[in-house]
Amino acid sequence: MLHRRRFLTATTRSIALGGAALLVAHGAQAQPSYTVPLAQLQSMVDLKFPRSVPVQGLFNLTVQTPHLRLLPEVNRLGAAMALDVAGPALRRSYPGSLDVEFALRYEASDRTLRAHQIQLGRMEFPGLRPAVNELLNAYGPQLAEQSLREVTLHQLRPQDTAVFDGLGLQPGPITVTAKGLAVTFVSKAP
Repeated sequence: MLHRRRFLTATTRSIALGGAALLVAHGAQAQPSYTVPLAQLQSMVDLKFPRSVPVQGLFNLTVQTPHLRLLPEVNRLGAAMALDVAGPALRRSYPGSLDVEFALRYEASDRTLRAHQIQLGRMEFPGLRPAVNELLNAYGPQLAEQSLREVTLHQLRPQDTAVFDGLGLQPGPITVTAKGLAVTFVSKAP
C-alpha cells in the first residue's frame, strides 16, 4: 500500500511538472507584442486634421477629423469623416461624408504605424445634384488617397521597443484586435 501511494504521488508530480513544462514551452513559442489602444490612435489622428485637398482647380475638399473604428474581422481600421466641398464650380460650400477602410504598415525609419491600402466607401453630399455627386465619387479614390495616404496613427518611442531591441527583435505584423492594434515583434533580419 505504501509503495502504491508513493507511485501515485510520484506519477501525479510527474504529470504536473510535464504539464507545466508544456505550458512554458508553448509560451516560449508565442511572439511578444505591443498593443496600441483605439483611444491612443484616435488622439494621434486628431492632431493631423482637418486637411484640405484641392481638386484640379474646380473645388477644394476639406476633410474633418476621422472617427476611427476597429475592424478585427478583416484586420483593418475604418474611418468615417465629415467633408466640406467648396470652390468656384460650386458657388458655395456643401457638407458631406466619406467612409474608408485601410490596412496598416510599420515604417522603420521613424518607428511609425501608417495607413495604407486605402479602400474608399461612397462619398455622399446630400445637397448636391446627383451628377455632381457622381463626379466627386469619380475622384473619390484619389481624394481618399491624398487625404489619408501614410497618415501616422502611432509612433513607437525608443523606450517602447528598448527591451525588444535588446533581444534582437523588431516590429513585424500588425493585427487589428477588439482592443486595438497588436504589433508583433519578430527576429531582426541578419
